[in-house]
Amino acid sequence: MTIRADEIDDIGPKPQAFDIERATRDNTNYRVVAWSGRYLQVTLMSIPVGGDIGLEMHPETDQFLRLDAGRGRVQMGSAKDRLPFEQTVSDGWCVLVPAGTWHNITNIGTAPMQVYAIYAPSHHAPGKIHATAAAAAADRDDAPAVWSVQPKQTVDHHG
Repeated sequence: MTIRADEIDDIGPKPQAFDIERATRDNTNYRVVAWSGRYLQVTLMSIPVGGDIGLEMHPETDQFLRLDAGRGRVQMGSAKDRLPFEQTVSDGWCVLVPAGTWHNITNIGTAPMQVYAIYAPSHHAPGKIHATAAAAAADRDDAPAVWSVQPKQTVDHHG
């Protein structure tokens, strides 16, 4: 059974399987939380031409991102104003972000950049959908589920 991005239902920490490449490519929302487990979370993202994921740093989270369509410029570094790591990425590339690293990916292509991200631990409310980056930034009710395992103190920094 193939599940499309608009059919994904975050069922929480229960077994799940879906075609993540197809769901990622079909997603038209800035961010869709596709699956939330106790220890990690999968989100799908669509970044418009010229847009970006948003400069951020997660002190206690390593992060894995994969591009399934589009082109991007990755920037990473130890401070939000010091991002010496730069790499152009495209379909099939992954980006590995160590905990405590400031990072951003900007769409430098001519079509939406389709990405999925894996966070460990979870960062968003299960099933949360943000149509745009502005909607995500304005959302004050986007906390991980109480049943997710979180570090003793989590302070994320968003640009």
